[in-house]
Amino acid sequence: MSSGAHGDDGHALKLETRAVHAGRAVDTATGAVTPPLHLSTTFERDADGRWSRGYDYARSSNPTRRLLETALADLEGGSSCAAFASGSAATLAVLQSVGAGCHIVVTEDCYYGTLQQLRDLLPALGIEATMTDTTNPDAVRSALRDNTRLIWVETPSNPLLRITDISAMADIARARGCKLACDNTFATPVFQHPLELGADYCIHSTTKYISGHSDVVGGAVIGACEEDQFEAVRRWQVKGGAVPSPFDCWLLLRSLNTLPLRVRQQSANALQIARFLGQQPGVEAVHYPGLPGHPGHALASRQMQLDGQPGFGSVVSFEVPGGAAQALATAARTRLFIRATSLGGVESLIEHRASSEGPGSRAPDGLLRLAVGIENPIDLIADLQQALDR
Repeated sequence: MSSGAHGDDGHALKLETRAVHAGRAVDTATGAVTPPLHLSTTFERDADGRWSRGYDYARSSNPTRRLLETALADLEGGSSCAAFASGSAATLAVLQSVGAGCHIVVTEDCYYGTLQQLRDLLPALGIEATMTDTTNPDAVRSALRDNTRLIWVETPSNPLLRITDISAMADIARARGCKLACDNTFATPVFQHPLELGADYCIHSTTKYISGHSDVVGGAVIGACEEDQFEAVRRWQVKGGAVPSPFDCWLLLRSLNTLPLRVRQQSANALQIARFLGQQPGVEAVHYPGLPGHPGHALASRQMQLDGQPGFGSVVSFEVPGGAAQALATAARTRLFIRATSLGGVESLIEHRASSEGPGSRAPDGLLRLAVGIENPIDLIADLQQALDR
């Protein structure tokens, strides 16, 4: 079966089907159902000096990487995709694309690695950034300058799970003639489609849910525009050289098959855990958009959906009294939740975010971030119960 959002009869394929078939076809030479892994770094030229088969050198393109990019573009409803060696590389490719002398408006509580790029790397490229509350459209309008070329939003945000209205941001961007980029790592293509909501770029750390098994580092940028308009990102990928290995691309393609199944289960588990935490006397606050008391709940219910049913992701943050010391002690008492950085894997993780990020972190001292896996939620809740009670 060929890739694409529609079958041969024009029927719109569901996400679960596309996750299995996008970018894939039975190998015509061998009949292999699983896509082959192309490890070659270089490719033969034609007698006349051309590369008519489409590949010349692995940094420029690779058959396995192209399959992954085709699949990711399909799942996000994009026209172009560039895969990178990390989520940070994908992020920087978009941020630098505005060019020297330009300005960016960014979600104020976004991923700490993005904040580090804004602080430590972009000034040397002649690019300025303003952090603001992107959940407030008026705050975004106030932050715009004549030389603003990009609005960068992260929704849900990391680690406070704040929700930004992507469509509203797209309207603001279009009115000012600038681009909108959305980090969609937390929501995944299962629950949120920024390009359909008006974003120009959708960014993923494929290390997280796309991989789903904590064994690959990668990133991707999916563009709503055609390839010629995607050139600034593609140039950074090829000339900057931050490309993923063929094997990493092959592993990500393998993991895409189960993405909707994993993310649905993780999200359902997270909602149960968030409800549990909200009832605990030893918890001061729970940050999860699936809870009715969350300030972004109504927006998330509309913006984050699969087949008309809301899904709020599998990251839950909560705060305990006593600051960092008590938060670290609580994390140390868990038995199933592993004390580790990252998210999106099949296993559940717990992290004291402020100490992981270090100086300049915007995370409250008493905040613990849960990355909920696919284990039985009854077991996960029991683990948190005993950690909170002792």
